[in-house]
Amino acid sequence: MKNKNSRIDSENVFMKITEIFEKEKRTFSFEFFPPKNLKGAVQFGINAGQLMKLNPSFVTETCGAGGTTNDQTLDVVDLFNNKLKFTCVPHYTCVNATKEKVAYDMRTFTDRNIENVMLLRGDPPEGSKGPLPENPDGLNYASDLIKFVNENYGHFCIGAAAYPEKHPEAPSIAKDIENLKLKVDSGVDFLVTQMFFKNDYYYRFMDKVAKAGIKCRVIPGILPITDFRQIKRFAEISGAHIPDRLRKKMEAVLDRPDEVYKIGLDYAVEQSNDLLENDAPGLHFFTLNKSRSAVEIYKSLAEEYTDINKSYKGSFTPHVP
Repeated sequence: MKNKNSRIDSENVFMKITEIFEKEKRTFSFEFFPPKNLKGAVQFGINAGQLMKLNPSFVTETCGAGGTTNDQTLDVVDLFNNKLKFTCVPHYTCVNATKEKVAYDMRTFTDRNIENVMLLRGDPPEGSKGPLPENPDGLNYASDLIKFVNENYGHFCIGAAAYPEKHPEAPSIAKDIENLKLKVDSGVDFLVTQMFFKNDYYYRFMDKVAKAGIKCRVIPGILPITDFRQIKRFAEISGAHIPDRLRKKMEAVLDRPDEVYKIGLDYAVEQSNDLLENDAPGLHFFTLNKSRSAVEIYKSLAEEYTDINKSYKGSFTPHVP
């Protein structure tokens, strides 16, 4: 059995997500992606700073398709964890990866005091067509990556993705739940869902998860529709269904961005409160590196849901040392 206890030194406490779960009945977290240029870096700093003032439970940092921004992801995670003393979880994918590269990266994460990692299959590099080629090291699916990391670097707290409306490549929801169980049994400690816009999908999914014997925390992912054309494209790629009621309201005001924003914000607040009222274990906001909607949603949640204890050592203080 691998030891998944945190490594604690005399100055800093590096929190595992599962340790945060022990302290917080519900978690509130944000997803960022690495900035691509100087302008993006400035905008990232401003928006991340606004979000961090809310003192979320943790944040995650994505990587590009095919692992193309792994270095930038590591730099941002290193900043959060080691400079700001705040728990940040890197995304890590196995598309185009070798076991040698994965081993090197996991050792690098360990050297940087990174305790948590989101392990995903990932998307193919931009411009590639057709199905993904067979991985020569057998890292074809997230479950393969999770098993390899857990067996060789079992001190990590491992997160993975879940799909309330099934993965777009899965032939059925039943098969997708079977694949999810394989991932969890390979060493997953917590799950974060893909975006969804109808809470019934999450509730039905959680019923199936329970029947499959999956017991780890499953945090719902929320993406506010503040730019309908953009989010519609995301939804089509991921297989997420936008309810007709919401779609029609959005399409009626497409040329009025302020109204689109308000409709999307109101819907996300309603969706978030409903999830929390029905015992969801928190919310994970996909921010697209923008702060306004996530801040407004969080502040609009019922006070009973946001009044949570985040007094553990290592909490964020909004300044750069």
